[in-house]
Amino acid sequence: MNAHTSGRYDVTCRETTRGSGGPANPGERAVRRYTPWGKGRAGDGGLPPVVPAEGPPEPGAGAAEAAAEVERAAEEEARVRRRRRARRFRLYGWLVALTAALVAGGWIVWNTGPPTEAELRELAKLTSKQTLRIGVKDDTPGIALRDPETGTYSGFDIDIALMIAEDLGFGKNQVEFLAIETEDRARKRAKNERGEFVDVDLVVASFSITPTREKDPTVGFSSPYLLTEQSVVTRDDYEGEVTSLSQLAGKKVCTLGTSTSEGALQSALERTGAKVTGVNRIKQCMDELLAGEYEAVSTDAAIMAGFVTRSGGRLRHHDVGLEANERWAINSGTNTALRTLVDLALYRSLADPGNRRWEDAYDRHIRPMMRTNPGIDIAGDRPPCPKRPEVRRWPWERDTSAQVC
Repeated sequence: MNAHTSGRYDVTCRETTRGSGGPANPGERAVRRYTPWGKGRAGDGGLPPVVPAEGPPEPGAGAAEAAAEVERAAEEEARVRRRRRARRFRLYGWLVALTAALVAGGWIVWNTGPPTEAELRELAKLTSKQTLRIGVKDDTPGIALRDPETGTYSGFDIDIALMIAEDLGFGKNQVEFLAIETEDRARKRAKNERGEFVDVDLVVASFSITPTREKDPTVGFSSPYLLTEQSVVTRDDYEGEVTSLSQLAGKKVCTLGTSTSEGALQSALERTGAKVTGVNRIKQCMDELLAGEYEAVSTDAAIMAGFVTRSGGRLRHHDVGLEANERWAINSGTNTALRTLVDLALYRSLADPGNRRWEDAYDRHIRPMMRTNPGIDIAGDRPPCPKRPEVRRWPWERDTSAQVC
């Protein structure tokens, strides 16, 4: 039997008869070669030539060996396939393990960051609330004024309060406004229609940030939502212009008793020799100014501008050139999660170009008062730049709070 070549398996068998195509030399025999996939006569179709016989082969030995070779090849191919499958399974296992590790690690990192909005709402105890109570002023035209006939509120502070409430998940009909006095803003205590004191969730009531108030552990100021300045209002028949507080020396001046004016402004007025009286409601100051009880009223320009607008020319507004700005903020008390959510709403009102609720409130309530208060910087026409609050977001959530100022 000849050794196989070129990967084909050869089988020899003796020719019993030959014709003209027999072997060239006597004593030689023709060899027929067989392969598992085809057969042919030596010399036909490019098959190997006839080779000398090496002795009589064992009957059927070539066919058996060919079958064995085929079986061995099949077994080898099966082993190769098994090894490949094993390698693939090991690779898939490593990939699954690596993915699980990355996901777990990412979750640990993500979960140890700041809280999400949903978590903050839970922490702020808003998810179980049906109504959001907000303490507001009720006697300040253009800022927060209650209609005695309908009981509805209107003004810049009211629109800002509704903007915050909406971002907290409360619709307009889920907000309860309660009138709050100046002295009760820090305590977040307002009176209901029965005259009973109740706690409110937020205070949006022209509440200025001061160092003293910031030290109060019960007060939790948000980022500021409006910048204004302190000014002076007199009757229209007041002689001359008031350009500095020193010109009020010896004059009777009314201001809000527990407001910022009680601190820096009231001290400044008293140093000039003015006769200062503090009251709890700005409307009382204005009514008594018109009645001749006082010669001037001094507090925030944004608070007094509406009274000048409604006075029909009987009141005059004076810019006294004070450099310090009054920063109005929202008081959420000791509820730090709620304060973060309020800050987030204020931040979005500035960072999101499509969010014009703050600008709309300004155009609706403050800008019209500029015509009747010429030369007075009532309030800045852009929201103060708040600090970006630390709130965690999922990767697919839209972030409209890029740092813009």
